[in-house]
Amino acid sequence: MPKTLFNKYKSYYKENLILAGPIVVSQIGHMAVHIADSVIVGQFAGTTQLAAVSLVNSLFMLVLVIGLGISYGLTPLIAQANGRKDNDECGKLLSNSLIINVAVGLILYGLIHFGTLGLIDHLGQSPEVVAYAKPYLGFLSFSIVPLMVFQTFKQFAEGLGFTMQAMLISIAGNLINIVLGVIFVRGMFGIAPMGVTGVGLSTLIDRSLMALVMAYYVLNSKNFKIYLQKFKLLAIDKIRSFQIVKIGAPVAMQYIFEISAFSGAAILIGTIGTAQQAAHQIAITLAALTYMVASGIASSATIKTGNYLGEKSFSDLRKSAIASYHVVIAFMSVAALLFIFASSLLPYLYTNDIKVVTIAAQLLFIAGFFQLFDGTQVVGLGVLRGIGDVNIPTFITFLSYWIIGIPLGYYLGIKLNMGVQGIWYGLTFGLLTASVLLFFRFQQRTKLLINQLSS
Repeated sequence: MPKTLFNKYKSYYKENLILAGPIVVSQIGHMAVHIADSVIVGQFAGTTQLAAVSLVNSLFMLVLVIGLGISYGLTPLIAQANGRKDNDECGKLLSNSLIINVAVGLILYGLIHFGTLGLIDHLGQSPEVVAYAKPYLGFLSFSIVPLMVFQTFKQFAEGLGFTMQAMLISIAGNLINIVLGVIFVRGMFGIAPMGVTGVGLSTLIDRSLMALVMAYYVLNSKNFKIYLQKFKLLAIDKIRSFQIVKIGAPVAMQYIFEISAFSGAAILIGTIGTAQQAAHQIAITLAALTYMVASGIASSATIKTGNYLGEKSFSDLRKSAIASYHVVIAFMSVAALLFIFASSLLPYLYTNDIKVVTIAAQLLFIAGFFQLFDGTQVVGLGVLRGIGDVNIPTFITFLSYWIIGIPLGYYLGIKLNMGVQGIWYGLTFGLLTASVLLFFRFQQRTKLLINQLSS
């Protein structure tokens, strides 16, 4: 039976993995920036500044995912147009997406600069943590605009199946971020030690360089000349802008509901204690690393789903999606075993504080169990996004995280005094809910497409 199942989906496993591999590395690149920040600060600046990284990342990611979600609205449209062999449409979509994303980046910068930097004083956090957090957040806010430019050209290239270049640029950018981060935080080559502020500056420089290189590659590569015939730098129209935002806005809301749940959890944990907050940062960044792999598989599923939808090959669409589910389940099972059996060792990558390591190890054990739910829910979102189904999945994410996950975490962690572990149990149950409901939605929508074609 397993061999028969493998043979049935073998070709889909291969095409999905070939497409997903570079996307996974590129996706990890986003998270690697924050992981590198945490490791550098934890090793060279101490527990209090590591807690500041946790607080800032929780707040910053809540804003950043709005931009990332909007930028993802381009990918399924490009994939569908490419499936129809409509090259001119691809260039027009890029023009509109670039203008939209730059505008969104500027708005989000303003939101952080004039909103979040003031809000951070009123969240019940340690004054020492807040003092370190503010300048770090200030530098990160500047990095949103170049990141949105990078995302525009990255999503365009990936929607056409060109995934390797964004991966290579992400790798180079992360190496630059790590080197500059160590130099700025420790104070080397005559530079005064900057502490946590230094990783904010290194991230800004890294993202600016990545935006320039990615834009230059797409606009000058022979691979894209056929698609850029109708591309104009300042061209925008209502129809295509609406198409992009119609998909991108709900995707942004999906990310907001999920990330805000984890941000809300971080804030709740911050009211318990600094060690717990630092431990949460360690566990959540490691869990987020495996999530980025699942997210890359989901992005591949979005592209292949869009291609097959454009070709009206609905049976292939469904088989390809199921293959993506198989791949993510296999990977997340391995990740779960790693988290469970190495839970006492992994925290030492970040800190030698025994209290923090002990709490983080307990959280990683819990994280081992929610890996499967986290992976399957993001693949479900990716497949549904590829067929343009974004509204009901957005409601599912809201229900799972804010009606079930966070209230249950608050009840277990705060009311029943289970502490940080109780809050993580609530998040785990929220992920389980999202995973199950999105899978049922996937089954309904893909079977409906096949039935429509045969009737």
